[in-house]
Amino acid sequence: MSSKLKCTIVCSATALSFALSMSLASAAEKVSSESIINALTPKKPLTRSLSMSPAEQAKEAETKKFVDSLRNRRTRSLSSNERDQIATIAQDKPRIDLEIKFEFNSDKIARSAMKDMEELGRALSDPALKGSTIALAGHTDASGGEDVNQSLSERRADAVKEYLVDKYNLSPENLVTAGYGKSRLKDKDNPRSPENRRVEIVNMADK
Repeated sequence: MSSKLKCTIVCSATALSFALSMSLASAAEKVSSESIINALTPKKPLTRSLSMSPAEQAKEAETKKFVDSLRNRRTRSLSSNERDQIATIAQDKPRIDLEIKFEFNSDKIARSAMKDMEELGRALSDPALKGSTIALAGHTDASGGEDVNQSLSERRADAVKEYLVDKYNLSPENLVTAGYGKSRLKDKDNPRSPENRRVEIVNMADK
């Protein structure tokens, strides 16, 4: 076999292998309603409350009271302290980041994001999650000023909520929206990375 023919076969096989691996990686990154349900379903054992100390029980009751107070609140009515409290509670709650794309410098959801939005709507309509208090936290990248990004993140969170309420008939009082602008970057080493432009979905209730 000639060296040229060997190179053709090996190079073709390498290219095919690379293409296949990239295809599998891309498929693995696709969001499905099942993966969203799995990510947002609480994993805590049902017997947890029996082993909690009085202090832990009091803290959990206080957290529940705060979460309940957020229902029917307008996004822009939240104080910075309340937004920080939501973020603190969310650290211990089931959550998932969705890179929901919007049109440039706009709160209009991009057409390319509709598949993920549909999967999110189906997931939150599922009996496993329906009725839970879900936080929709909007984030931007580091481009632009503080005030502009804060407003944009709030409007984008509201846009996701409006879509879910209108298309999937989800109860608006169960969807808590908050905007964080560029204050909580996911990829701090790359402040302008698209990874930072996201909506974080958090199940605030231990259902």
